[in-house]
Order: sequence, then structure tokens, then C-alpha cells
Amino acid sequence: MHILTSGHGLVESPRWHDDRLWFADWTAGRINTIDAEGRCATVLAHPSMPLCFDFLPDGDLVIASGPRRALVRLVDGQLVDHADLSHLSTYGSNDLVIDANGNAYVNNINCDFGTMTPEGQAAPGFVALATADGQARVVADDLDFPNGMTLLDGGRTLVVAESYRGRLTAFDVAANGALENRRVWAEVPGHFPDGICADADGAIWYADVASQVCVRVAEGGKRLDAVELDRGAFACALGRRDGRPALFVVGAHWPGPENFATHTNWDGAVFATAAPAPAATG
Repeated sequence: MHILTSGHGLVESPRWHDDRLWFADWTAGRINTIDAEGRCATVLAHPSMPLCFDFLPDGDLVIASGPRRALVRLVDGQLVDHADLSHLSTYGSNDLVIDANGNAYVNNINCDFGTMTPEGQAAPGFVALATADGQARVVADDLDFPNGMTLLDGGRTLVVAESYRGRLTAFDVAANGALENRRVWAEVPGHFPDGICADADGAIWYADVASQVCVRVAEGGKRLDAVELDRGAFACALGRRDGRPALFVVGAHWPGPENFATHTNWDGAVFATAAPAPAATG
């Protein structure tokens, strides 16, 4: 693993867009980019915890803003309203993924951080759909700490990492954007999958903070590959480096949930390594 940049805070939400890697520094409240020459630059400051984002088909940056409890879009250097989420939960949203039709799927743990659902009970987490007209509604519930999300099969399948259930959960994406046919895509016992990304071979990479690893799995859970870090692996993305497919992993030193609010020595870093397959198209 090669370190592209370090010395950041809690780094998350890597995205490959416009031939650059984008990532969020949650504790600094910034979205940064790394170009082909390895230069790191801040694109936007927006204090929010979490601070996840993705891109519309026209290239506009969309952020899940905790303080606004909304999706906001960057237009001419200004953040404008994209979709109101305030009626869905009193908690801020977590991860965000946007499909080729401009449908934004955003999830929410919908409970206090660190709260685990007793076995056999319905979990509070959900996935909401925000359509291009700014309307938002819940399209999947009973998710125990929904974390990373990715699209497979050309956008026909949405996969959500349920961190507290140790699994990746899949849904069919209906023509109207609804999520149907819920099923377990992969069990990953002993792991807490966080940020995820899909590759063109149909496999999914997931990052695991506690195990300090990023793992590639096939549908059904077969482990295909893994890369280890010297700190917690929070999320991953596929892109290109030196003209070849590359896996980018964002990591930081995790203090445990009990010290999360006061921890300062994150030393957040962005890592890169060769990948066996390029990113899936969603």
C-alpha cells in the first residue's frame, strides 16, 4: 500500500470522479481532491458529521449535510438545496450514492452512535430515495447501522453494508427507484463492513475499521483478496493510477466509540494499491 497523503482527520467517503480521487475529512469539515501528480487540494469546506457525498450525472457535487438535514448541491461555488430530509429523521444522514438517473440513495443509522439493535428486533436504520424533483422517502428499513453503499449490475442492484450485522444486504432497484427483493449478498462474520465499492467483475471491496483491513468478496461471501493497513480502514473506492485500475482506501487511527468525540490523533491517510479489476459502472 502506498500513502498518497496523510496528516488528515477522520477521512471518509472516497469517490473517483473527473480523473481525480475525492475524499472527505469529517473532522476538518472539508472535501479534498488528489490529482494524478499526487497534489492534495481542498474543494469545499462544509462542517458536517458525517460528511458524505456523490455526483449527479451532470457532474454536480451533492452532499448529505447533517446541519441542514438535507442533500445540498454545489452550484457556482454555492451550496443550494437539493432535497429536504428533515422529515425522515432527527439524525444526520450517513452514506450517499447516486445512480445514472440522478436518483440519490442516502442512508441513516437513525439512532445514537454506538447503539446496537438486540438480536431479533427491527433495527432503526433506513435508506431513503431522493428524486430529481427534491422529494425524499424511505425505501428500505430495518438496517442495523447502514454504512457504505454501492450499485451493481449497471445500477439494477443496490448493496448496503450493515456494519452491526456483519453483512452486505442487496436490493433490486425498480424502475421508479424503489428497492425490492431484499436479500443477503454476503455474510462477513467477525467483521464490521464500513465503506464499500464494486468492481467490474461483480465483486465488492469493503473496509473494516476494527480489523484494519480492506477485503474483496464475491456474492455469497467468498473472500477473494485483502489488503491490510496500519490503522482503521474506513472506506474504499476504485479508480486509476498510472493508467491501471487502483484501489484507494481511506484510513485513520480509530480510538473506539467511547473516545470518538474527544480524539485528535487521527492521522488520516489515503492509501493506493493495484486492483485486480476496474470499477463497476452504476
